[in-house]
Amino acid sequence: MSSLPIRIRLTLPFAVAMALVLVALGVFVYLRVGTTLLATVDQGLRAQTTAALARAADKRPLLDRDALGRGTIAEVLGPNGAILESSATGLPRLLDLNTEHAAASRPLSVNRSVKGLEEKWRLRAVPAGAGRVLVVGSSLESREEALDGLRREFVFSAPLALVLATLAGYMLAGAALRPVEAMRRRAAAITATTPGARLPVPQARDEISRLAETINAMLGRLEAAFEHERRFVSDASHELRTPLALLRTELDLALRRTRTREELEQALRSAAEETDRLTSLAEELLLVARADQAELPVHLEPISTRELFDRVVRRFSVRASELGRPLRVIGDDADVEADPARLEQAIGNLVANALVHGAGSVELSARRSNGHVELHVTDEGRGFPRAFAPRAFDRFSRADDARSIGGSGLGLAIAEAIASAHGGSASVGNSPGGGADVWISL
Repeated sequence: MSSLPIRIRLTLPFAVAMALVLVALGVFVYLRVGTTLLATVDQGLRAQTTAALARAADKRPLLDRDALGRGTIAEVLGPNGAILESSATGLPRLLDLNTEHAAASRPLSVNRSVKGLEEKWRLRAVPAGAGRVLVVGSSLESREEALDGLRREFVFSAPLALVLATLAGYMLAGAALRPVEAMRRRAAAITATTPGARLPVPQARDEISRLAETINAMLGRLEAAFEHERRFVSDASHELRTPLALLRTELDLALRRTRTREELEQALRSAAEETDRLTSLAEELLLVARADQAELPVHLEPISTRELFDRVVRRFSVRASELGRPLRVIGDDADVEADPARLEQAIGNLVANALVHGAGSVELSARRSNGHVELHVTDEGRGFPRAFAPRAFDRFSRADDARSIGGSGLGLAIAEAIASAHGGSASVGNSPGGGADVWISL
């Protein structure tokens, strides 16, 4: 069933349901017409028995052969079952003794076959007084002929109606699926060279239009993701090109002519620095890629923010001293559930940015806010430019005045990825007294 086209899968249940409806309708009409015709026959028999009893009340014979219509028979049965009067010579008894005894006390109607007569008869028996029973019968031949004609008409017309209804259902299914086919053709034409192309949205506010809107929204997200990845690859290539070019230059200069031992050592040290930069950049790119795939592992455990900040301060104390920049921890202590290594890496990136791009002292503090713990790193520099703050966490994103300083532009992006892996967030701002303020909220 699942391998059939959807139009046929829609049409088949409709055809089955229509067949059941037609059969039920045919049975209902057949029974209804049969009941109505039988009620008409009973009405005629009641009129005849009533007229016969009226004649008997006037001291006239119960049976009046001239009053009986065509296709009608009648007889009067005595208490002992004898035929007292009959509408036709040689007419057999119309009722058996049990039915006659029942009819002697109350009127009743039955369908019977009469010996010697081919058709079936509708008999009405009523008490006629003095133990007698008046029986009047009407032929059911016309009723049977009408029902047979109705049955033939239904046998002929029902399949035709079913075929027509099924074809109509097939065409309606095709019309209902026409917007889906239009969406399929447009989707087949969408390629990487047709950015901005979207599926047509039907005017009807139904499931298909909502499907088209959902797919269009998905296409928009995919385009944004593709563009993001394209920029990522382009920026990564640009960032890798510089250290590779410097490394190649150092090696070419070292091999261009005979060098002294000191010169070769200097060239190797310079090459090693560029190799370290390439290694660090590759590790940062790998971390960002794993974060994109939701595969950045974190191992949560209780950790004190004061202990975390102290470890970061020890890591950067030498560099801060060389730059003449005070690096200190202020504020209260707080406990958080986090991965110590990952969180130290994130805070280290924030401190490294502050030392490279900021000025003055660098302060690390923990603050409680609305059920969260915020880990802040502030400096006393010029802060973030207004236009740069919204894209501060973009990969390879650097303010214009920071491009000449160096760096990969991945520090804040990695800090945000680590915060997201912990179920938190990262934000930037400027302190009221001046300087940048970057924090991670857990």
